[in-house]
Amino acid sequence: MHADDLLPGDTPLRLIDQDGRHHPDDRHPIPSTAALLDGYRRLVLARRINDQADALVRQGKLAVYPSSHGQEACEVAAAMVLDEQDWLFPTYRDTVAVIERGVDPFEAFVLLRGDWHSGYDPRVHHVAPQSTPLATQLLHAVGFAHAARLRGDDTVVLALCGDGATSEGDFHEALNFAAVFHLPVVFLVQNNGYAISVPLSRQTAAPSIAHKGIGYGMRGRLVDGNDLAALLAVLGEAVTEAREGGGPTLVEALTYRMKSHTNADDATRYRTADEVEPWVARDPLLRLRTWLTAEGALDDGDDAEAHAHAERIAAELRTAVMADAEPHPEELFAHVYATPTPQLREQAAQLADELAAASTGSTASATEEAAR
Repeated sequence: MHADDLLPGDTPLRLIDQDGRHHPDDRHPIPSTAALLDGYRRLVLARRINDQADALVRQGKLAVYPSSHGQEACEVAAAMVLDEQDWLFPTYRDTVAVIERGVDPFEAFVLLRGDWHSGYDPRVHHVAPQSTPLATQLLHAVGFAHAARLRGDDTVVLALCGDGATSEGDFHEALNFAAVFHLPVVFLVQNNGYAISVPLSRQTAAPSIAHKGIGYGMRGRLVDGNDLAALLAVLGEAVTEAREGGGPTLVEALTYRMKSHTNADDATRYRTADEVEPWVARDPLLRLRTWLTAEGALDDGDDAEAHAHAERIAAELRTAVMADAEPHPEELFAHVYATPTPQLREQAAQLADELAAASTGSTASATEEAAR
């Protein structure tokens, strides 16, 4: 592959701008209207999920929530470009992508509620557990892709990360391994401007994160992360190339984190309202709605139906999260090891004896009280 084929463009690919205007591109035709209409409905749901999660945090029903408000186009596109047999490796901020991949919303929120490490079975949905440590899921992704290749499976892996993860050694190791072994992996970096409070300018001096791809011998692609049409075009192309034996691609999506890092963060300590304000006009949902409306593909009735559907899902999620969890103490020992160790079995037996004794004591006390 020629070096020029590895380098990204000087500017991010944009097919629909913030005013809803189409910008034709010779290499990347705009996705079909049907696909973009489907994507819009998904964006509406994604935004409603983010808003609902914020409310649940304020009500004390979620322990933490890393919002993807403003980044929903990246989340939706990541799910849309994958086939059923493909796998998604998300980060802690990619709950929307997990849901868009088919995971029940409540199951996707179990982790954030603090009940379990993961509330869904990764094998059912082909979605790895959400990863909190930065970049560790990238190593898992390339390992999975390597195993799939050895088995002869027709599997593409899409690994998500943020700009902060690109400062980790695991990022380098994952990309280097994927390129050397020519693996079917697409790395999607959602460059939202900050690694918590650290701006990108303090993380790298490269022209872009996408330019790092050439250093590993893989394609680098730069795309407007708030343009669903461009994301579908670039990611779709990368997935197709990976499936056809073309190896990995590093895609950098330029977007912005509209909310704080999490509910535990105060973004006003490191950025100003003047910095945030221009990104309001670049909202991925609004620009796609403007284009679809101008094309005659979306009317008020369709829009209302999309919002009504999103509201129903949010209401179901709210009801499920509001219900009090009733964990059993013996669950402490479940799923720690595939085969419990002798120490775990001993501790589990001790707890079971204590619970039985406590139950017997309670029954005896109740019997004595009734006799009196």
